[in-house]
Amino acid sequence: MSIQVASPAPAFKTQALVGKEFKTISSTDYAGKWILLFFYPMDFTFICPTELVGLNDKHGDFADRDCVVLAASTDTVHSHLGWTKADERLSNLKYPVLADVTKSISRSYGVLLENEGIALRGSFLIDPNGVLRWSCVNDGSAGRSIDEIIRVLDALQTDKLCPCNWKKGEPTL
Repeated sequence: MSIQVASPAPAFKTQALVGKEFKTISSTDYAGKWILLFFYPMDFTFICPTELVGLNDKHGDFADRDCVVLAASTDTVHSHLGWTKADERLSNLKYPVLADVTKSISRSYGVLLENEGIALRGSFLIDPNGVLRWSCVNDGSAGRSIDEIIRVLDALQTDKLCPCNWKKGEPTL
């Protein structure tokens, strides 16, 4: 099953690494806020840490836009913790990392590679009403642009028509 933009985003509840602790995280915890749900293939890989560090570096930009960042992979919370301890660049993540060990969240968002049991690089912006407003899915070999996600978030938050390559502060249509 795959989710379509302009449809209600699938609800989820799972364990997550929050700082250095394990907590249960639910999509309902963030009702009334924008959410960036950011899937990555797996811990202890090459491109994934660059994306998680990029998200961490821009965390304040998302917070300024009242947008919660949630990263997710099909790894366990124990793997997440081991990875953040082993890679100094990941030692101070400012957002939760979800453990989708049942693969139900990845599957419901249409990013699960069933034969491999891992998620593609999926990025999903969910509005405060729980509606999926934007999605982008990359192959595992291509990292994402955090700046582009922020640009799209800015455009969506205007509730106006935004032309090609529009940036915050420019006129809308």
